Amino acid sequence: MNKQAQDKNIYILHGFDASSTRHWFPWLNKFLTDKGAITESIDMPTPAQPDCKTWISFLSEHLTRITSNTYFVAHSLGCITTLRYLQTVAAPIGGVVLVSGFDQPIPGFSFLDAFTATSLDYNLLSRIIPNRAVVSAMDDPIVPHEFSRSFAERFDAVFYETKTGGHYLDADGVTTLPIVADVLSRMMK
Repeated sequence: MNKQAQDKNIYILHGFDASSTRHWFPWLNKFLTDKGAITESIDMPTPAQPDCKTWISFLSEHLTRITSNTYFVAHSLGCITTLRYLQTVAAPIGGVVLVSGFDQPIPGFSFLDAFTATSLDYNLLSRIIPNRAVVSAMDDPIVPHEFSRSFAERFDAVFYETKTGGHYLDADGVTTLPIVADVLSRMMK
């Protein structure tokens, strides 16, 4: 991936109650920078009390390199946030890898419903994002596996599933996520 990675920039977005230093994000950041990619792990404002409009505004203010060589890796709530942001930009990018993504209300997390209150413009998103992947664990206790699968279908994304991994959290021992690195590496070739 070295030669291909050098002209790519990758944004990594966390989800609810997380940060750039949690879960598998530091590992992915190091993996990509070691390959020569330019990466930026975004720390969203008030991650324990996320607000949809605030998060999208934050991305609009802070993301400055959006080109056809830009890729996004997002986790959980970061997935729909990324897509909502990309709808506002409406510019072609290289691709997205969405981990434990969803586009419908999550049981027990009604305070996040504003993120899923309106439908995404999948026609627009499919036009501007040529490479789309969703990764989900069959044993995810937070975002039901079926939610990620139906999200991938609506988005016409390639769907990858792992038998185990839960919600891919460091609390569950997940500090690396090679499937994400593999999928992204193939996308960027």
